[in-house]
Amino acid sequence: MQLTAKERLVLALDVDDFKKAEELVGKLSDYVGVFKIGNQLFTAEGTKVVNMINERGGKVFLDLKFHDIPNTVARAAEVATKLGVYIFDIHTSGGYEMMKAAAEATKKISLALGILKPLILGVTLLTSVNQEILEKDLGIKKRLEEQVVHLAKLAKAAGLDGVVASSREIKEIRKACGKDFLILTPGIRPAGKSSDDQKRIMTPREAIKLGADFLVIGRPIRSAVNPVEAAKEILREMEGN
Repeated sequence: MQLTAKERLVLALDVDDFKKAEELVGKLSDYVGVFKIGNQLFTAEGTKVVNMINERGGKVFLDLKFHDIPNTVARAAEVATKLGVYIFDIHTSGGYEMMKAAAEATKKISLALGILKPLILGVTLLTSVNQEILEKDLGIKKRLEEQVVHLAKLAKAAGLDGVVASSREIKEIRKACGKDFLILTPGIRPAGKSSDDQKRIMTPREAIKLGADFLVIGRPIRSAVNPVEAAKEILREMEGN
């Protein structure tokens, strides 16, 4: 997928107030390609935030990480498709049948409605998870990168368009799943910025060079004194300027 720097940049709207979200979208729509609506904002304000972004000509990444029995996730996928989102995600740990059900339901409802099919991404391991957490908390003895690649291959086999994964796993995912398999990378921090609660992080330029398709950035833009200038600086970094 050939994308410009702006089209690759995903802003995490991790706020719980509609007016604040609307203000950020208004200021940044010329510099941000996709706006991510996560659990915090969606729980507070619901579908009206999705509608607001769509009405302003923006693109929505509905980051609710669906994870349930196959039928329930398939129905949620249909609703997300009807909302007109650009991307939504589901947990790969829900298994092959769950992911396949979501992919098939999305394709079917898109064709029936004559609308563009959303991109479905599978969440592999959250960027707050490191090797110690993987082994001690989750009881998975595999090398972290090996587990991520296993889940990415499962997502591709089930018909998903790509995965959400740390930039540190991009190379191995590309090798296993090919150049057309999309990779959306959270845990991105511009050079010199705090890592906050992320364990596996990388700068925008590093992630682009490795082959990330989309980069999710939140606090470095949202919390900046001048969010527009912060977004412009990140775009310049992504372009290597």
